[in-house]
This record gives sequence, C-alpha cells and structure tokens, in this order.
Amino acid sequence: MPVTDAGPAPAGRARLARYAGLLGAVLLTVAGWLGGALPDIPPAGPWRAGHARWALGCWLLGTALLVGAWWSLRRGAPSTRWAYLTAGLWLVPLLAAPPLGSRDVYSYACQGWAYAAGHDPYEMGVAAAGCPWVESVAPIWRDTPAPYGPFFVLLAALAATLGGGLLGTVVLLRLVALAGVLLAALCLPGLARAAGVPIARAAWLALACPLVGVHLVAGAHNDAVMLGLLLLGLLVLVRLPGKPKALLAAGVLLGLAVTVKATAVVVLPFAALAAVLGRYTPRALLRDGGWLAGGVLAALAATSALSGLGLRWIGGLARSGDSEQWTSPPTAVGVVVDYLGEWAGREPGAVPVTRAVALVLLAVLLVVLWWRAWTALRALNDVRQRVRRLAAARPRVTLHAAGVALAATVVLAPVFHPWYATWPLLLLAVSATRTGWFVLPAAVATFLALPDGTSLARYTKAPGAIAMTVLVVALTARAWRAWRRGRPTPPAARP
Repeated sequence: MPVTDAGPAPAGRARLARYAGLLGAVLLTVAGWLGGALPDIPPAGPWRAGHARWALGCWLLGTALLVGAWWSLRRGAPSTRWAYLTAGLWLVPLLAAPPLGSRDVYSYACQGWAYAAGHDPYEMGVAAAGCPWVESVAPIWRDTPAPYGPFFVLLAALAATLGGGLLGTVVLLRLVALAGVLLAALCLPGLARAAGVPIARAAWLALACPLVGVHLVAGAHNDAVMLGLLLLGLLVLVRLPGKPKALLAAGVLLGLAVTVKATAVVVLPFAALAAVLGRYTPRALLRDGGWLAGGVLAALAATSALSGLGLRWIGGLARSGDSEQWTSPPTAVGVVVDYLGEWAGREPGAVPVTRAVALVLLAVLLVVLWWRAWTALRALNDVRQRVRRLAAARPRVTLHAAGVALAATVVLAPVFHPWYATWPLLLLAVSATRTGWFVLPAAVATFLALPDGTSLARYTKAPGAIAMTVLVVALTARAWRAWRRGRPTPPAARP
C-alpha cells in the first residue's frame, strides 16, 4: 500500500519550523522555571504570584510554537538527518528545564528511595514509607502503591541511591528517560524501512512531537524507557523472524518493557505475529511465538527474582484510575450520565460502569484487531513473495496493528494523561500510511497540562465531559454508518 500523505516541505518552511520550534522549547523552559513542577512549590497550588502571568504566557506561546512547527512538517521533513538534528535541537533547552507537565518524577524518586530503604513499594505509599521528599509528590499519589513493574523500581532505586538527594535523583531519572528516547530513535529507521514508510517522516512525527520533549524528556516519564525497549524488541523481530536466539532476545526486551509499565503487554500478541518466518500457519505461530513467550517469561521471572518483589505490582494498577477527568472518553460519558441523573433526582454512579464497559469493549477490540492482522498475513501465503512491492507487507501489518491496539488502549482506558498519546504515536509513525488521525490528537494533548502538572481538565469538567461525549456519539454513529455501508446485503434482501 503506498504512502499517501508523504512529501517533504519546502526548505524555507522547514527552516522557519526549526527555529520557531526552538524558540518554543526555550519559552517552555522559561515557563518551567517560573511555574513548573519545582519541589519548593506545593503540588496543585498556585504559581508564584509575581510570575503567574509570565509563566502562563511563556507556556501558551511556547507550546503553540512547538506544536505549530511540528504540525507544519507532518507530511515529511526535508531529510532524515535534518529531522534528527532538529528534534535534538529542540531537546537541548528542555534538558535544562525543571520537571514539566507532571510531578510523577517525584513519585518515581520516592518509590525508588522506599525500595532502597528496605520498604515494599507495592504494599505502602511513599508517605507511609517515610520518603524525605514526599512533599514534592502530588497528594493523590502519596498513599498509593507503585503501579510500575520491578525493573523500573530497580532503576528508580539505583537513581535514588546514586543521586544522593532529590535533585540528583531527578537528574538521573531524566537521563534514564533520555536513554529510552535515544534507544527509540535508533530503532525508528530500521522499523520504518521494514514497513516501507519514509524514514524522514517517521523520525519527524515520532521524535519532534512536543509530547516527547515536554513529557518524556523534561517530565522524565518512564513511558520513554518502556517505548525504547518495545521498539528495540520489535526491531529484532522484523529483522530476524523465526530465529530462536533472536526471538528469545526480543522476548526479553519486550518482557522488560512490560516490567517497566504494564501497557506494553498489549503489543505482545502482535509481536507474536511478527515472530513468524515463512508461511503463516497455526503451527508456525505456536513454534515461533513460543520462543518469544519464553523470552518474555524469562524477563518477568528474572526481574521478579532480582528485586524480590514478585508480581505484586499488578495490584497497584487498580489505583491508577483514582483520578476522574473528561479526557478519558469512558469517564466523560459516565460523568455526563451522572449529570443527567442528578438533574432527574437520581445518583446513578455511572463512571465505574462506563469504565467497565469500555474495558470489555477494549478486550473485544484487541481480539478483533489481532484476528484481522492474522487474516491479512495468512492471505500473503498465497502470494508470491518475490514480488518486491510486498516486501514490507508483513512488518507493516504487524506494526500498524500493534499501534492501533495501543491507540484503542489509550482511548478506552479509565484515565488519560497527555504522555499516554506517545504509546501509539511511535508505532504508528513507522507504519501508518495516513497520519492525520493520530497526529491531531497528539497536538491537542500537548495543551492539556500546565508546566506545574495541573491538568486543564480540572477546570473544564462539565463542558469538557459534554464535548467529549458528543464527540464519542458522533464518531460511533459515523463508524456504524461506515460498517453498514460495507456490510454485504443478505441474499433475501437483494432484488
């Protein structure tokens, strides 16, 4: 399938985008120092009175410049080298910024300190563990157990031990996040080339996206480590399918991604498809997927044994939905139903119900996506593989299906934070033929969090929930009409 929306931008526009984005990154760094997630400012409290207007102005203008520059070249950068250099240039000032858009890095620091001090981060919150930096942690996460896997807890503990104090720990955690982004950057050309997607466009969409610089690097989110390991594992699979040693190595990498953040488990069934060499048959899937599963289980067992924490971290995932914001479509629908119930004199408590329905729908959708990918790959068995145009068909099908699965996970999850949009972004950047449907939401998501981590959704709960619900209804109706048009007419109904 040809790429339909690729095409490098003129040199003049590219030059303007490069320096507009750089100015935006500098302004965001200034906004961070004026009103970012600094440890000496109370979480969710007001910005410094004398700096509030300046911080807000720098944040708004900087974000607009950064997003506008990225959006203007969404169809393709002048070259791959230009895309990498520009994305790197934008990261330089953000590396000097305090944590931006979230206070999660302080949670990581305290969880690492708690483990290093002999406490179980899956049994108690950081406040109960006595973390000396607990005042910097957002109040909602002070009493909750860690929802991250044992591999990341080990990394956080290493950072807390070597960092000495809070500043040193945060710096090391940012370097860990930067390493994850660099690892992803190294994998992008190979994945894009395998899927037949222009490398320059893939690199630009993935690395120059403001969410990557602001949240993965400046915010030091562990999603960066998860994505780096995920992309490396997938690259091994598309390069060396069917090779037992390579499959084991890829499984270990994917397993480590899961032990950073459980979201990576969504990709595993699609990775099993990428592991198959030759004809797609159930026997081949069991054979090659078995080697991959062995590597995943080995990584889970090794990190659980090395940390001594086992699989208790899975229990902490249930607390990640404590926050109710309209940015999650299922939550928004539930909030609107509750509003209607209150208007009618009832208290339906619909949010847990809509969230549960969305999770069931997600499970069904993931099965459908996997089956469609399997069916498409099976169809290739009957096509001569020497046709050069089909060389990228296998990796494109598997990578794109995995990206769509992550997108569905983001949309149907109980909560949404801006950096969640990076999960599907990096995979879709190397596999999608049309990009607007995921680039636009990523651009909008960049505006949802203020520099100190305050979510704008907190101040727009009612209108935001209503608008999101209307959007959900409209998109659902559109999807239903499209399905009806594509549905074959029953024989009895034909003239």
